[in-house]
Amino acid sequence: MKRFDWRDETHRLDAEDDCVRIIQILTSHEFPWDMGRALGIALYRTYAVPSIGELLGRTDEFTGKTQKRYDDTALILGNMMRHGFEPGKGRDSLRRMNQMHRSYEISNDDYRYVLSTFVVMPVRWLNDYGYGWRRLTDHEIAAITNYYRRLGKYMGIKDIPKTYEEFRELLDGYEAEHFAYTEGGRAVSDATLDLMVTFYPPRVSGLARKFSMAILDESLIRTFRYDPAPSRAWRRSADIALKLRAKVVRRMKPREEPLWADMNPNIRSYPDGYDVDKMGTFPATCPVAHNVDPVGHEELYGPAGTDAHGPG
Repeated sequence: MKRFDWRDETHRLDAEDDCVRIIQILTSHEFPWDMGRALGIALYRTYAVPSIGELLGRTDEFTGKTQKRYDDTALILGNMMRHGFEPGKGRDSLRRMNQMHRSYEISNDDYRYVLSTFVVMPVRWLNDYGYGWRRLTDHEIAAITNYYRRLGKYMGIKDIPKTYEEFRELLDGYEAEHFAYTEGGRAVSDATLDLMVTFYPPRVSGLARKFSMAILDESLIRTFRYDPAPSRAWRRSADIALKLRAKVVRRMKPREEPLWADMNPNIRSYPDGYDVDKMGTFPATCPVAHNVDPVGHEELYGPAGTDAHGPG
């Protein structure tokens, strides 16, 4: 294969009808490491929204069981990317995710915001920050947008933005209005950063934490009240390192064999394999009343916009 063959393949596909296949190529062939980092930062940003950060703090899943929560999130989202939303592991993962979400009172606005982070942050990481070995094309950005619009529909989210630009405006506006310090959000942030450090050899753990902090933007550092904030030198060093990595990757051969989430050595909770139906959280009680089957699949479970979270 030549270096840009996968890009050419995405352009032979339809940005809407083939959005699952395009995101599979982007995630497992073109940018597996970058997409993982971008989606990790996307989820991390949500902790700075009080209604989300406090909820995650109360459940103790992100603070007391950080590794497992990291693994479950990566595998569930990865399964949907790898297998799509048709019967099988992809739909099973969608069902499990909706079953977890239905147990908590989560507003449609928060759902829309979280969805926007998944759409926007990969584009910012690869294009705006310049950390990708190449830029995403407008065609690929449209496919990413369509993929998450489809996921949002199957989650029962209402009033989903139609374009990337609308998702970007939603994200920026929501963060400007809602970012605020909470004890729960800070605790989840600390636990997540502590976990990230364990992905590196112990002798460089201190440097790894500083590097992780340096790639967080000022709004996150300010919201979580990290003091001292990353120095200008550390921010500059992290930026240079990531852009240098991009130049090296650009000269590498294209990845012919896909790299999926369950191949990531940082996922450690299931050395002997996993059962999707047993992953995630299982609250003892469900405080929210619902009356629809817990899979937001339009053809089988009702039109988009209905409550797809299932009975409590």
